[in-house]
Amino acid sequence: MPDVQDRVMHLGLPGLEFEPSAKRFYPDGRSTAQLLGVTDPDGKGVSGLEQGLDDRLREDAAGAPVRLSVDMRVQYILAAEAEASRQMFHAKKAGGIVMDVRTGEIIAMVSLPDFDPNFRKITSEDSDHNIMAADRYELGSVFKVLTFAMAMEDHTTRPDEVFAIGQGYRIGKYTIHEAEHMPATLTARDVLAHSSNIGTAQIAMRSGPIRQAQFLGSLGLLGLLHSELPEYARPLYPAHWGVIETATIGFGHGIAVEPLAYVSAAASVINGGRRILPTFLKTDADRRGAQVIKPETSAQMRELLRYVVTNGTGRKADIAGYDVGGKTGSAEKPGPHGYQSHVLVTSFFAAFPIDEPRYVVFVLLDEPHGTKETGGLALAGLTAAPLAGRVISRIAPLLGVPQRPVAVARENT
Repeated sequence: MPDVQDRVMHLGLPGLEFEPSAKRFYPDGRSTAQLLGVTDPDGKGVSGLEQGLDDRLREDAAGAPVRLSVDMRVQYILAAEAEASRQMFHAKKAGGIVMDVRTGEIIAMVSLPDFDPNFRKITSEDSDHNIMAADRYELGSVFKVLTFAMAMEDHTTRPDEVFAIGQGYRIGKYTIHEAEHMPATLTARDVLAHSSNIGTAQIAMRSGPIRQAQFLGSLGLLGLLHSELPEYARPLYPAHWGVIETATIGFGHGIAVEPLAYVSAAASVINGGRRILPTFLKTDADRRGAQVIKPETSAQMRELLRYVVTNGTGRKADIAGYDVGGKTGSAEKPGPHGYQSHVLVTSFFAAFPIDEPRYVVFVLLDEPHGTKETGGLALAGLTAAPLAGRVISRIAPLLGVPQRPVAVARENT
């Protein structure tokens, strides 16, 4: 550093020389650690966007800089809220993504715990692993968004159709159960709103395994997701895709994907039904691609997701004036001897404003624990949904999303 060099020179020591050198400095420190990644001593990128954009950075070294899509205001807010929830619920890990559903721009991506790239010392409490791109999860009930999109597209059900729920649903030697108590019957709309596994399984099975695999494949969930990030996780899905697999995949078990891949798939459902791929590069272009579902199906899904937030498990993400739509996900984690009871991954997928979505927010908590305030429960409606709501309430004004007037009841005079 110049001031240190100056002080040493003033010592007047003979034979002292200074070797010129360069060191990469990360002014944003931990807040973009895994996303930006790091370089080796020779300046070559070895992780994150440093690696993914290394060739381009070298080519453009004498030209225009590479401009990223990340908005540091949104990045800070997402990181702060995710860390607060991680601490509150004593979760092992937490993460989140904010994405523009038209351009595919990733506005923010957070993975916790993180590390300080300026020191390169990973302690036992740090991690240089980006769980949003390099990990795969069975995400649970957020997958119901995709199952319902397929059903609405294929007209295999309608929102007001009534389904028998009961106490368990047998398929051969297997019985599907609910995470929470459900009434004897539910309309399809309420199957999604109250996140019924039994109702969703029945809906998924109407499409069958071949159609389900084709539909998820059209959304990019059965292959590798390509972006400027070098980190990725191959999806896991059954080699034998039969009836029971169709039922469980319908509610998000039996298939594991990286969160970024899920976000891009779900964004395609609500953005008018056109395939959108994520990018970390700034662009003003509408990058939506092929039509994967009809525009009217996309509109129908937006109505259903709004209903989940106003009348279902997503109530704690309902931010006045922004008409949020979304879906909760609470998935039991698989262990060495099957699924682990009460060991959860909770998540929430949100879009706003839901009638004409511009942004999606996805948040995830890995192994959260219930608190006194949640009655000891750690389900997504109590952990991930309020986290998404707080993020939206803070970033929406920064992103220029106008707040709708909120009707206030007046007392009679």
